Amino acid sequence: MKTEDYRERRIEIESWPVKLTSYRIGGNFYCTADNVSPGAALARTTGQTREEAENAAIERARSKLAATKRHAI
Repeated sequence: MKTEDYRERRIEIESWPVKLTSYRIGGNFYCTADNVSPGAALARTTGQTREEAENAAIERARSKLAATKRHAI
């Protein structure tokens, strides 16, 4: 299988920088959302369209980041 329609973009979710990486393999789109700073994967999703996969990843990342406590330095 060949990876096609690869795209990376940076967005902000719950005031955290997040990198979305999406691509298509066969008939499905895959998306990974990771926290830019430590590079930890927050969500990995699939969908029939890029929008479906990205929206699912954004919602999962949002729920995890909303529960993350920030401490003042």
